[in-house]
Amino acid sequence: MDNRAEIRAFLKSRGDKITPEQAGLPAYGARRVAGLRRSEVAMLAGVSVKYYTRLERGSLGGVSDAVLDALATALRLDDTERTHLYDLARASGRTAARARSSAPVRPAVRAGVMRMLEAMPTLPAFATDHRFDILLANPLGRVLYAPVFEDASCGANTARSCFLSPAARQFYVDWEKVAQTAVGALPAPAAVHSRP
Repeated sequence: MDNRAEIRAFLKSRGDKITPEQAGLPAYGARRVAGLRRSEVAMLAGVSVKYYTRLERGSLGGVSDAVLDALATALRLDDTERTHLYDLARASGRTAARARSSAPVRPAVRAGVMRMLEAMPTLPAFATDHRFDILLANPLGRVLYAPVFEDASCGANTARSCFLSPAARQFYVDWEKVAQTAVGALPAPAAVHSRP
């Protein structure tokens, strides 16, 4: 099914609703577009401008759940809009990612945590779940941890990025220590969530 026009309209309309100030970004001079620019949405979602431009032009085929979740967070989609984004991706023949019905339910980020991140515009910050998936990040957090967000194979997961991303050893000043900490932290949540 060719739903590129619908995808284009949906993503553009959601980006148009958010001002740079609402997203915690500086706004310089006169702007030719309402809302966020493509480059701003791409930065907030942790993807390249070229990749986001392709998505905004309606090409959601093969897009991972992690990228869709990052887009939904960057565009501040509510639950209904997030579901619609997944439906659009599924209808466009998304093959690389699991269908929404079989995707694990990601925990919702509490409003208090969201407000805390928004209240720290001068500090990089992000919130993770028990699997070390980054659920929400403020703009500086996305910039500082750009290598984690840019590697689509790691799905914005700090532990996977540490071990699977070729850029991790250059990104972390003391990679050995970070790797040891990650290994030590992983069994605890795994044990809690694997109990019958």
